Amino acid sequence: LEKAELTSGSTWHAAGQITRATASRSLGEVVDYGINLYQNLEEETGQSPTFHRCGSLRIAYTRDDSDWLRHILSACAGLDFPAEIISPAQMRKLHPFYAADDSLCALHTPDDGHLDPAGATFALAKGARMNGVRIVRRCRAIAIEQTAGGEWLVRTNRGDIVCEHLVNAGGMYARQIALWNNYDLPATSMTHHYFVTGAVKEFASLQAEFPVVRDDLHVSGYVRMEQKSGLIGIYEKENPNTVWNDGAPWEAEHELFTPDYPRVEKYLANAMERMPVLESAGIRRAVHGAISHPPDGMPLVGPAPGLQNYWCFCGCQIGIGWGPGLALQLALWMQNGAAEINMRDFDPRRFGKWAKRDYQIAKAKEDYVLRHEVPFPHFNRLAARPMADGKSPLYDRLLQNGAIYEEAGGWERPRWFAANGVAQKDMYSFRRDSVLHSVVGAEVKAVRECAGLIDISAFAKAEVYGKDAAAFLDSLSPAPLPKLNRARLAHFLTENGRINFESTIWRVDEDRFYIVCAAFFEDRMRDMLMFARAQFAGDVQIVNRSRQWAALSANGPAMQNAIAKCVPKTESMQWMESAQTEFCGEQILACRMSYAGEFGFEFHGAPKAIAALYDAIGEEEKNARDYGSFAMNAMRMEKMFRGASELTNEVSLSEAGVAQFADWQKSSFVGRAAALSARDNLQWRCIYLRVADDEKNDGAGGESVFCGGERIGAVSSIAFGHSVGELLAFAFVRPAHAAAGTKLQIMIAGELRAAE
Repeated sequence: LEKAELTSGSTWHAAGQITRATASRSLGEVVDYGINLYQNLEEETGQSPTFHRCGSLRIAYTRDDSDWLRHILSACAGLDFPAEIISPAQMRKLHPFYAADDSLCALHTPDDGHLDPAGATFALAKGARMNGVRIVRRCRAIAIEQTAGGEWLVRTNRGDIVCEHLVNAGGMYARQIALWNNYDLPATSMTHHYFVTGAVKEFASLQAEFPVVRDDLHVSGYVRMEQKSGLIGIYEKENPNTVWNDGAPWEAEHELFTPDYPRVEKYLANAMERMPVLESAGIRRAVHGAISHPPDGMPLVGPAPGLQNYWCFCGCQIGIGWGPGLALQLALWMQNGAAEINMRDFDPRRFGKWAKRDYQIAKAKEDYVLRHEVPFPHFNRLAARPMADGKSPLYDRLLQNGAIYEEAGGWERPRWFAANGVAQKDMYSFRRDSVLHSVVGAEVKAVRECAGLIDISAFAKAEVYGKDAAAFLDSLSPAPLPKLNRARLAHFLTENGRINFESTIWRVDEDRFYIVCAAFFEDRMRDMLMFARAQFAGDVQIVNRSRQWAALSANGPAMQNAIAKCVPKTESMQWMESAQTEFCGEQILACRMSYAGEFGFEFHGAPKAIAALYDAIGEEEKNARDYGSFAMNAMRMEKMFRGASELTNEVSLSEAGVAQFADWQKSSFVGRAAALSARDNLQWRCIYLRVADDEKNDGAGGESVFCGGERIGAVSSIAFGHSVGELLAFAFVRPAHAAAGTKLQIMIAGELRAAE
């Protein structure tokens, strides 16, 4: 259903660029699909999208810029994308009109280009009609209701439609449409300028286009040819502008706004200085239109939280480049229960109810100004921070102790602690920062040799109870349920046998269970439980404890006596044994487990009790040191514990190397048949690697893996193991290359590095 005409909204005024230059494997596959589709659309449909395959240049002026481009180059190698780092002299040959002799280098991706948004839309629409799709124009949805049977009733100005599945592809209207069903979809309309110059006489006799240039330092955007004119697009870094914060007007169709020249004047002048042939051509057309932005810049593609069979396809500010590939993955997700690529970065459920409107607007502005800046590993976006509803009871005291916080699923989570005169602020680089390296190493050493405390309140937490709770969870979990007062690792699956998320299940009573998983998966876990509960006939109750309870992990050999003195019942507990106990007059749950791989406990319960327990353990073991997620990640890598980057919807239990946690004798669990089939048909194997350490660059994940010059896979996680003094990685490779001792190579920062 199209409210107005095809290409209304933001499509008609899109600049239409598309590039393979991305360090994200998922986005790389999305873009690749789109480029291949556009190149073949005319042959398939008889209608051309007018694809201009002119290539693109991304310019580096600083060492950080250059490091980023080399990281992209490593990812491109794994995706088999043509890409190369070129010198300013080579750049001048490809684009003699763009002045970048003061640059260090550029990334050249020759298959990139741009296309006519209207032509692409009409070609796609024609192909859809050829395959049986009915497109209804001038059909505005006015209400959406869910029937008693679970179907969706869509009321329109041209009649009602009842459907099993619904896709909200409402663009700038997506949020206000979602609000009809009490879903505050996090998207904000940002306005973006691009300018088309008059005819450039130097272009008149050209037989081929020059590459699209992306120049963050000077233009904060892009410059390219538009027929025989120039086109300059700007993502200004000052005073980004939002519109329609309370909802776009329904009558808007081809809306543009008055150009705000003062806001972009500096960058417009810089663009013409960099490309002097544009100066005398003048501005023939100024386009200032609205584009929908999610808080983190990544599209919202997948299930709407809390609404079964309600799907989102919105918040995609790079719609021309990303739209086709993401549409394919959404269709596969709807049909098969999971997409074929890792959709974690796009899943709308990454934003919970904590992402309120003020947050949405502040983060959209932040993302807009960062659009072309260097995306450092672990870059900490600070707008709308600290999270007002995401502070654990330990937040203030850990901040005083030097915590540098990151956002994790709407929570403030400590990533590391400044000590011994180190500044309490983030440090960014693609290279190993000696100061941060030492700080994280000291935190690891404290846990391995003495004692460490980490605030893990960000974990998603739920209680499942009732006389049929065991039967209910057993029907979902591939793992057998734990016995009373025990905990067990469980990997819940999608319908097609891929990994949905990892969790621990604690059995605190015969008919009461406590489930914990990563903060990111809170809504995913809730939806799995609630939707399954709606189809289950027995007595089962589900309570989300994520925001009600806090949690603390205490680890290290010196912790044993301190914990025994502070918490009753713990002194004789064995590995993965749990107990209900009390502290500070409040009930808490304790379990002997440790993601760090040392002696350790997790404690979950009321915020007051967890805060008091932190103080008590610290008082009892005065050498206990605070540590954060960076040290935790290093330690889990040292212990070969797979994390969220390994346990994705792309792979089965067997491919991820966690099949031993499933009970294959169980007669049924979600995804069982597909998981069994995948056991005998491995496409990938998760391997654990020792990587040659050059003491300069630790990688960032996504790097390509090679064997004998053949590209065989990609890195999922990489980190320095301080306890063992080695660079460690997980990677997914073809099964033929997964044997222990196999000599491999990883491309890090554009250079091959030995690995085993």
